[in-house]
Amino acid sequence: MKWMFKRSKNNNNMATIFKAQEREFKEHPNRIDNYRLFTEVSRSKKGINPENLNFDLRQLNPEQYSAPFHFHRFAEELFMIISGSATLRTPEGLTVVNTGDLIFFEKGETGAHQLYNHTTESCVYLDIRTYIGYDIAEYPDSNKILIAPTFEIFENSAQVGYFKGEENIKEVWKQVEDEEK
Repeated sequence: MKWMFKRSKNNNNMATIFKAQEREFKEHPNRIDNYRLFTEVSRSKKGINPENLNFDLRQLNPEQYSAPFHFHRFAEELFMIISGSATLRTPEGLTVVNTGDLIFFEKGETGAHQLYNHTTESCVYLDIRTYIGYDIAEYPDSNKILIAPTFEIFENSAQVGYFKGEENIKEVWKQVEDEEK
């Protein structure tokens, strides 16, 4: 049997290969001391913007944390340690992860996580996340909520009831009606 493959006229339908020798890690902008995480930039250089499966190759240098301790309400995440080692913090405590380890983080509080590079060598890991249009990340240590993709950040302590501030609806309607006249 002879296989026939048609080459797509639209390059968006073809596989994109990220060659190891072309890797270039850049520090995330707006980072502070202790959170100096680097991301491989060829995905953005190649114009790849995934709809549902988001991924990044990360480099965590010695004595740095990946991100504040957090969990996702609407996204699952998978890390694969490509090289090096790091200490993983989860709700169960601390554990060392090494080259070749896969770590799955489920949605919700039980999937909370943070990496710290406790070694003298860089730790490189693949970060794969599901992403269906939006996500909400919660940061238990700092009591914050992040809304993605807008990256608006709020303090969780300001949570209010659904009808707070809605008690005077008749007055609001009257004002709208008056403006219509």
